[in-house]
Amino acid sequence: MKIISWNVNGIRAVAQKNFFADLQNITPDVLCIQETKAQDNQVAETLSQITDYHIFSNSAEKKGYSGTAILSKIKPLSVSPNIGIAKHDNEGRVLCAEYNDFYLINVYVPNSGSDLKRLSYRHEWDIAFFNYLKNLEQAKHVIVCGDFNVAHKSVDLARPKENYNKFAGYMQEEIDGMNRYTNNGLIDSFRHFYPEKTGMYSWWSYRAGAREKNVGWRIDYFLLSRSFLPAVKNAFILPEIMGSDHCPVGIELI
Repeated sequence: MKIISWNVNGIRAVAQKNFFADLQNITPDVLCIQETKAQDNQVAETLSQITDYHIFSNSAEKKGYSGTAILSKIKPLSVSPNIGIAKHDNEGRVLCAEYNDFYLINVYVPNSGSDLKRLSYRHEWDIAFFNYLKNLEQAKHVIVCGDFNVAHKSVDLARPKENYNKFAGYMQEEIDGMNRYTNNGLIDSFRHFYPEKTGMYSWWSYRAGAREKNVGWRIDYFLLSRSFLPAVKNAFILPEIMGSDHCPVGIELI
């Protein structure tokens, strides 16, 4: 079973590029999409030509903003949006699909913003989402994937010294949020397989030719219950897939 996560930076925009060809080439069993920037009916319409996946979405109240979707060849046992806290549930950031052996949670974590105005909210959100995951984990293994909007360690971005505690995505409060997951039984699948591998990123600024120069950040993750590790064959990043400022990341299950 191959599960892919991809922040597409607008489902309608990426659909005008190579999205459908890319989907056929990477052949995921499940594709988790972040930042659809569309309402549920617009997501359905944009993806209407896809017939071999069950499609679910969770859209923000604000039009053209945020949003998540799951495309699954296997029909999930259940699908549920949000985390059950009203103040965190109006931006379409969480969509959970239940399968026989695990919960798969697709997440688009709030960005602290270029001026860090949402940093305190981000901290509050991180705690609430962590508690949500650990509650699910009491029933089944969890796999959580998506855009976490943070580079966890210095190896996860090209220029750590220049960015540390200065810019959104590498503030200590955000790093602490990732530490909360990894210190409490959730494993960063890519770093499990490739603990020291450098130059592997999932997001690049559109400015100054960052992608061509590979001046990037790894901010898209698959975290999973430690107890589920034996079921994971590999983790990977697909930087050659274009269409967004993010590239797809994934895991393969045994």
